[in-house]
Amino acid sequence: MSRVYLDHNATTPLRAEARAAMVDAMDVVGNPSSVHAEGRAAKMLVERARGQVAELVGCRSQQVVFTSSATEAAALAVAQRGRHGGVFAALPTEHDCLGVWSEKEMVSLYEKGGMLAPNGAGEFLNTISGLAHQRRAAETASVALVAISAANSETGILGQKGAVIGSGRISASEIGTVPYSTICDITQLAGKMPVVYGDVTPSYAILSAHKIGGPKGIGALINFTADDPEPILRGGGQEMNRRSGTENIIGIAGFGAAAEAAGRDVASGKWDEVAQLRNILEKTIAAASDQTIFVGNEVNRLPNTSCMLTPGWKGETQVMQMDLAGFAISAGSACSSGKVKASKVLLAMGYDEVEAACAIRVSLGLETTKDDVMRFAEAWTRMFEKHQKRAA
Repeated sequence: MSRVYLDHNATTPLRAEARAAMVDAMDVVGNPSSVHAEGRAAKMLVERARGQVAELVGCRSQQVVFTSSATEAAALAVAQRGRHGGVFAALPTEHDCLGVWSEKEMVSLYEKGGMLAPNGAGEFLNTISGLAHQRRAAETASVALVAISAANSETGILGQKGAVIGSGRISASEIGTVPYSTICDITQLAGKMPVVYGDVTPSYAILSAHKIGGPKGIGALINFTADDPEPILRGGGQEMNRRSGTENIIGIAGFGAAAEAAGRDVASGKWDEVAQLRNILEKTIAAASDQTIFVGNEVNRLPNTSCMLTPGWKGETQVMQMDLAGFAISAGSACSSGKVKASKVLLAMGYDEVEAACAIRVSLGLETTKDDVMRFAEAWTRMFEKHQKRAA
């Protein structure tokens, strides 16, 4: 039988719309920085895609800065920390592209089996207050730059019910009102759910094309601040002097087409159907194993993501066994799945190292069928029964 791909949070198949746009872009010979007709034609492709991405994420087109990836977008955003007080902090549950830059450990927003929402009180803002106290003692600016994702890539758990977490202010004792700025990772949210903002937007948002059916090697920083970001790549001054280097026209065209198609899918409710399949999967697995924990299934999650933790059965073992059975899944985010260690996300949620090492992530896509889901559940159940016999 054909293989079944269930690792869409790692990367997605290239959409037909993106492929067609990329093929057309291959015939555009001009450099977007050139002023002749060929250059203007190339520039027009870039600007069209900029508008398509802006429409998907709900921003102005001039706020979109094309980068090579969400990882580069994260680095560009973090590089602006000097404008925001010089201190950057990331939640322990953040993707490594942000977590690796963290200069201050933040407490987790998570508790075992659920999430403590940053709703104007609680640990998130307490941490901001703590950072403000530290900066005051050091006589530095009273602004924090912090990272918090709209949706966690491993568990699918949403922050603030899926709203993009904006910058804000907090009343800190002995200091007064302290502003803080946010970088919000919308990589997993965009294209699966509407991108919704509160009263205030974040300072920056990051996303990647290959998570929404676009090509790999292209991403974007969304800059909601009044100032252009200081570039970390200097040179010819492309992207309005925000990111130098000749534009990846083919990748950008594919990104734009994927963004437009993804927006249509969200608007038409296609991901609601995916959520139903995810629920069928979990109910079927639960009927076969009363030991398995579905992390975050009692709170708001992405419609396609299931983090399944079966105590005593290592996640990496499950991934290999299911791969041999014809199913592609993961044991964490794609950037860390090759590392044999417990998920830092689950550790931050309160699971111990043994438990956290026993989780897998199954992430569905728009092309996933009920037959795919049931075949996976049947194969997983067979492997689970064998595991139980060996463990007995």
